[in-house]
Amino acid sequence: MDGLAERQLAAIREVVELTAGAGIAVWLRGGWAMDFHLGAVSRPHVDVDWYCWRRDAGRLAARLGGQGWRPDPRMPVEKQLDLLRGDVELSFAYLDQDPAGRVVVGAGPWAGTPLPEGMLDAPPGRIGPHTAPVISVAAQIEFKEMYPVWMPDRPRRPKDAADLARLRAGRPTG
Repeated sequence: MDGLAERQLAAIREVVELTAGAGIAVWLRGGWAMDFHLGAVSRPHVDVDWYCWRRDAGRLAARLGGQGWRPDPRMPVEKQLDLLRGDVELSFAYLDQDPAGRVVVGAGPWAGTPLPEGMLDAPPGRIGPHTAPVISVAAQIEFKEMYPVWMPDRPRRPKDAADLARLRAGRPTG
């Protein structure tokens, strides 16, 4: 594991501990969610992607701000919470619930769109001694498969194809 991956893993541990103590629910998504499901770091990651409830974003930002995390000026906080500390980036996409209680996209152009059923019901993932809440494998696969369909201007990247193979195989290496 390289230095950035070690710092990202330390940031994941920090977020998990801070949010647990504050009663703020978060879930890893993206590449780190896959790695925590598989139990090993499978590739380099640019950032650490999370989900949080939109209603908790202000408290989350304040708590992380107290630990030296600063807002990323490139992303409007109305769409998602992006924070930086040194070379580590955290990105919290917002969740909400519709009147029927379904989990939906919490902000941005797709606000209100239902997310995969059971997405937040996965058991925690683990890498060595580290555990973290993660979105379900089924949701991870659906997102990786559907991004090019939902956003045709963003074709599937080679890392997404490799991630799909890893998730389907249930092991860190393709």
